[in-house]
Amino acid sequence: MAERVIGVTGGIGSGKSSVMRAFQAKGIEAVDADDMARVVVEPGQPALNAIAEHFGPDILTPEGTLNRPALRTIIFSDPDAKTWLEALLHPLINQELRLRLAAAQGPYALLVSPLLFETGQDRLVDRILVVDVPESVQLARASARDGADPEQIRRIMASQMSREERLRRADDVLDNSGHLADLERQVGELHGKYSV
Repeated sequence: MAERVIGVTGGIGSGKSSVMRAFQAKGIEAVDADDMARVVVEPGQPALNAIAEHFGPDILTPEGTLNRPALRTIIFSDPDAKTWLEALLHPLINQELRLRLAAAQGPYALLVSPLLFETGQDRLVDRILVVDVPESVQLARASARDGADPEQIRRIMASQMSREERLRRADDVLDNSGHLADLERQVGELHGKYSV
């Protein structure tokens, strides 16, 4: 097991994946909560069957996989649907995270999660790094990356912890509003700090 776990969080479009890749380039293992969220709803998993029973068979693609855009549309327009889905998935995701983190090696490992605080995953980490950008940058990046309607991105942002609260709870902050070289420089400094 890694000596410590660093929680990496930030709002949608903040660049958590880019930060994760920069740490991985330094040999650091990372466990991504978004990846675990996909694992627990793979075909054959009980969670996928429960989702199809709850929302109806149209929530599945013709291949039998989860239709993520359709589910996203539902849960960000219906608070009760979102609450139901979170109650189903968050314990399963947290269980997967614990298993993967227990297997991680090195001076530290990363737990990368957009909902680190909201899901209680902050209890699995020793230190918290917030990847921060202005909200206007979040909106522009997430809309361009996902091809999503800016209004849907705003709803997702509103469902996440506020930028101010994330920053208040951070042990470290990485300003990701600049160029890739700026990101890599900051990751290098943090890597030195976390490796001690």
